Amino acid sequence: MYAVRYHEAGGPEVLQYESIDRPEPGHGEVLVEIEAAAVNPVDAKLRAGSDPGAPKTTGSDLAGVVVEVGEEVAGFEPGDRVFATGLHTGRFTGGSFAEFAAVPTDLLALLPEAVGFEAGAGVALVGVTAWRALVDHAGVTPGESAFVHGGNGGVGHVAVGLADAMGVSAVCTARPEYHDALEGLGAERVIDYGREDLLEAAREATGGADVVLDHMPDEYIEADVEIAGIGGDVVIIAGEETTFPTTFPARSKELDIHMMSMSNLSRHPGMPDIAPILEALAELVADDRLEVVIDRTYPLEDGAEAHRAVMEESVLGKVLVVP
Repeated sequence: MYAVRYHEAGGPEVLQYESIDRPEPGHGEVLVEIEAAAVNPVDAKLRAGSDPGAPKTTGSDLAGVVVEVGEEVAGFEPGDRVFATGLHTGRFTGGSFAEFAAVPTDLLALLPEAVGFEAGAGVALVGVTAWRALVDHAGVTPGESAFVHGGNGGVGHVAVGLADAMGVSAVCTARPEYHDALEGLGAERVIDYGREDLLEAAREATGGADVVLDHMPDEYIEADVEIAGIGGDVVIIAGEETTFPTTFPARSKELDIHMMSMSNLSRHPGMPDIAPILEALAELVADDRLEVVIDRTYPLEDGAEAHRAVMEESVLGKVLVVP
């Protein structure tokens, strides 16, 4: 089979489209013929860093059809449409930028006929991230408000739609060209992230947000605290290391600051299972209560260009590769 792999850390140019052996499903795994795979910033960061697993097939989530099942597998059989995420936790035999992947069943869910493969791949990682931020960490309830930085991004646009589906008022930031689309996805208000009065506009729109989702804490953590209402939650869903200022008013507002990780999901006690979250997301998409926007797709052999685009270009929703 063909896959997109890197043998050393570096820029997109280290990715190679090459022929490798097709994996065999191990104990508790199924072999999936991949129909679509999403491109995520975490994929590019792993590629650029000193990943000890190289050579490694890039890619973190997928959608496709089960072609073979391993030992002790229940609930899946050849011909099932499925989608999955969690690859970058080291749980997959290989990555998702490939024609086939062997996937542990606890990171997998059935994909309803009403949901296309591209939507399934597109929602997997970002949907689990948004769900865990809003539900597992912030514990949002209907009638509350959420403020989402970068509403046009992969996680951002799903978080906006998911909040709306849960009866939570979603306010987000984005460039002006994305405002109409995000309102169509369920945002009550979209604010230009570049405006000088961002804090005032966010506070006015939310009344003090019950939850703030941030993927750039090094830039926005102080603003997050200002935007959040008393007793609110700030969930850090991505980003590099950040330093909390010494004059940090989070305590005076009774805020909870959550440093969320997607690493090692379904592997350690206390971490949530991915499969039930995927099942819930699939139901929402199938019922037209959650929309997954696909900005563009690339053929598998152009995986390096897909990596470059997701890190260097502004997009609405998700970028995919299709074998």
